[in-house]
Amino acid sequence: MFSLSLPLALAVVLGGYLLGSIPFGVIVTRLAGAGDVRKIGSGNIGATNVLRTGRKDLALATLIGDGAKGAIALLIARWTVGEDAAIWAGAAAFLGHLYPVWLRFKGGKGVATFLGLMIAAWWPVGLAACATWLLVFYLMRFSSLAALAAAALSPLYAFLLHAGRGIIALALFGAVLIFIRHHENIARLLKGEEPKVARKAKAAEPAS
Repeated sequence: MFSLSLPLALAVVLGGYLLGSIPFGVIVTRLAGAGDVRKIGSGNIGATNVLRTGRKDLALATLIGDGAKGAIALLIARWTVGEDAAIWAGAAAFLGHLYPVWLRFKGGKGVATFLGLMIAAWWPVGLAACATWLLVFYLMRFSSLAALAAAALSPLYAFLLHAGRGIIALALFGAVLIFIRHHENIARLLKGEEPKVARKAKAAEPAS
């Protein structure tokens, strides 16, 4: 980052942030006439809360959009500028999702965006994180716990898979912010009050 000129560095960070701040959950639900997702369920703009509209297609579109935007920001910076710029663009995109300027800095919890970033940054790390999410969710049925486990282990995966210091730092940065954004879920988990996701789709009540 410090090897870049100041204008280029600012362009990388601003571009990543703006791309990451696109609120796909809000956009797809409004376009589909499903209302404002911020007034539904937990009020979160991520795919889990979009699912509470009863529209699986909208939740899938949100999941893909949120996962892709961080990855795209990182890859564009990597291909056009270099690896250091890619890390900063990815971090900025992640911040954009969590704190989007368009929504008064009230964004999502970052799980899909984080996993997309990890896949783009170093795909073995990303796949390991996704596998962790799937395994913990399958065993425990807590969406939030699966997210926390995947985030917490990602820096370790990056270290063990020799992903490089920049990607390890990106994984650690994302993991810390995911834990911060899930502080209410953590409190409920510790109290035994976090709702599980039911195995039958009709009875499902996502946890985060």
